[in-house]
Amino acid sequence: MSEAETQTSQRQPLPVLCVTHLGKQFSVGGRTVQALQDVNLSIKKGEFVCLIGASGCGKSTLLRILAGFDSPTQGRAEMYGMPIKGPSPERGMVFQDFGLFPWLTVRQNIGFGQYQRNLPKARLTELTAHYMDMVGLGKFADYYPGQLSGGMKQRVAIARVLANDCEVLLMDEPFGALDALTREKLQQDLLEIWARTKLTVIFVTHAVEEAVLLSDRVVVMTAGPGRIEEDVPLTLQRPRDIVGVAFNQVRRDITQLLSSHVSVRVSA
Repeated sequence: MSEAETQTSQRQPLPVLCVTHLGKQFSVGGRTVQALQDVNLSIKKGEFVCLIGASGCGKSTLLRILAGFDSPTQGRAEMYGMPIKGPSPERGMVFQDFGLFPWLTVRQNIGFGQYQRNLPKARLTELTAHYMDMVGLGKFADYYPGQLSGGMKQRVAIARVLANDCEVLLMDEPFGALDALTREKLQQDLLEIWARTKLTVIFVTHAVEEAVLLSDRVVVMTAGPGRIEEDVPLTLQRPRDIVGVAFNQVRRDITQLLSSHVSVRVSA
């Protein structure tokens, strides 16, 4: 590498998340299953990246490793060049099943993390009000999860992560269990939150249209064992028109990538 290239490399910021030659094995029924193998992925600060692939390709396993809930069997997972050794508030996880505390109100669920850190009461009140308003739940502060719709519960889950001062938002099919209209509204809400907060988002989905609508990059994974087959950068302007010619060409291309992987596995 030349001196000029070295200086350019040194000026480039570290990726917020990076996995290198990452593998993950599980023991199932007395045999070893390789869930992930030789996964390499680098994500810049502020990017919105979607992981997509069929069930069993390791999307959720990779997300859990990035969250610090699981450890890789091979390779490395790092945040700003430092090994990820466990969960951290800077990497917030949002699940499909919401994960709310049913005995706490909307206000209490959103402020739970900061309450555990003994944040001063006035600051806690201010913080929870800010994030309740951000997700449009200011009028529901004293409702319990059982009194909320699925979409409202997911808004609470997102606000709770944001209130913990997270820098990376990890989302495991967060809208998968919602009806089409609620899902569409939450997709737009998420894009607005992302634009306002400049968060880094890694979003797992099965839906090609959702991935193309939301992300800067679509990372296509395939199973047997799980690995990254394609990393597709998207240059579509925002906001994106889901009935537009350019949008649907990208959607078809990614669908074809997924279909070809399934065909290879079936024929093998």
